Amino acid sequence: MIIHLKKNIKEPEAKKIAKLTESIIYKKNNFFILITPSKLKEPPVEFKNKIADYFTMENDMQLSSKNYSKKTREINFKNFSIGGNSNKTLLITGPCSVESIDQITKSAEFVKELNLTTLRAGCYKPRTSPYSFQGLGLEGLKILSKIKKKYNLNIISEVRDASHVDEVIEHVDIIQIGAKAMYDHGILKKCGKQNKPVLLKRGFGSNLKEFIQAAEFILSGGNENVMLCERGIRTFETYTRFTLDLCGVSYIKEYTNLPIILDTSHAMGYSYGVPDLTRACVAMGIDGLLIESHPNPKIAKSDAAQQLDFNEFKNMFNSLKPIAKAVGKDII
Repeated sequence: MIIHLKKNIKEPEAKKIAKLTESIIYKKNNFFILITPSKLKEPPVEFKNKIADYFTMENDMQLSSKNYSKKTREINFKNFSIGGNSNKTLLITGPCSVESIDQITKSAEFVKELNLTTLRAGCYKPRTSPYSFQGLGLEGLKILSKIKKKYNLNIISEVRDASHVDEVIEHVDIIQIGAKAMYDHGILKKCGKQNKPVLLKRGFGSNLKEFIQAAEFILSGGNENVMLCERGIRTFETYTRFTLDLCGVSYIKEYTNLPIILDTSHAMGYSYGVPDLTRACVAMGIDGLLIESHPNPKIAKSDAAQQLDFNEFKNMFNSLKPIAKAVGKDII
């Protein structure tokens, strides 16, 4: 259950009610919101005169539910927004990893050439093998900060674990929580205590309920700027890296109020299939795309097989425009 307390309820009293109802509490504008376990179906009688409104929920997918807020949440960036009443589809691109200032400069110039707005690149890489490139860490974040100022771009980069979440929050505009970190409560709770947009990726072995409830950790901390990212789940198939769950995307659009971003690069795992998958995603009228590109994928230090070179990306981008127009979207 979600409870909106009346505006005249002060913090000490709100905290007392939260304790008695076993609620998580945060303040929005000038009133307090309590989120109780979903098993509570009626507010306690003794507090009814202190409640402005309440919402009964079937399960613990609460703040993200369209039963709570029917409109998709609006996420605001420097000079545009997605979700809400926006008709924008955010196209995020850039290399898997920051490798050098020259590589990131070329990527930033390419993003600007296409009149796009948002550059991605990882600095802390959660690799499967300890012998693979782990990223440049803080040095990479400082490179991204310089590029951000020079080219006036939004920057998104990934948090690998809770040890460096503060560094990422400081340097980027959008915090990405990767598939391997989806269950990291230290990251989730830290991201809930700040207000920058958070892109939460689905764990490749996670069902939709687990995915959405991970987002609830951020939302219940008070940060309403959460975007879900579908990036493929592990199935029995071995000829693609993962299987992109477009059925799950339909569920998220129908039942949650969170914007949905699709990562076709990690889903496919091979560059040849990324354009086709991306065209299918755009046709669904989604809120954003996350696609890896690199000045020279053959020499990339991570995920080389799935990154598009600039010509491949440009050809794909041009093919997306009429599809986006057909579903009432504008790619930015």
